[in-house]
Amino acid sequence: MAGRINEPEDDCRGGPDADTAETTIALSGDGSCIAEARHQATAFLARHEGGHRTRVPARVAGLAVLVVSELVTNAYKYAPGPIRLRLRLGREALEVEVWDSDPVLPAASGADPERVGRHGLEIVQAVAADFAVLRDTVGKCITVRILLSPS
Repeated sequence: MAGRINEPEDDCRGGPDADTAETTIALSGDGSCIAEARHQATAFLARHEGGHRTRVPARVAGLAVLVVSELVTNAYKYAPGPIRLRLRLGREALEVEVWDSDPVLPAASGADPERVGRHGLEIVQAVAADFAVLRDTVGKCITVRILLSPS
């Protein structure tokens, strides 16, 4: 597909949390990268549903695809160039990490029922157990943690 610049590779890690699976997907940053990111996230979760010891509830899978879509859309809109998507599935949570080349840190707009659009970051923060934004040497990295079971 045009949006992908390399094939994702899954990494099932040993160590302290032997139930961790991870994949990194490099996206070109063109108009097809948003759909590609959603597709790759769905495929990653499906690959690990059967063989992974962690069960990903349908609700969490849906939220994960929503978070991926919103974060990659923002990266596409505001940052020129490639985008990196990393997914980490652990025993208790799924982490979604999106890197882009824009150093400007995002800020959610205040609630405004009259505003059309620009609610993505608000939605992401509402469904996240943890939300972090860190500047990188070039650009920034946003990490969202979604719990697999509500608590």
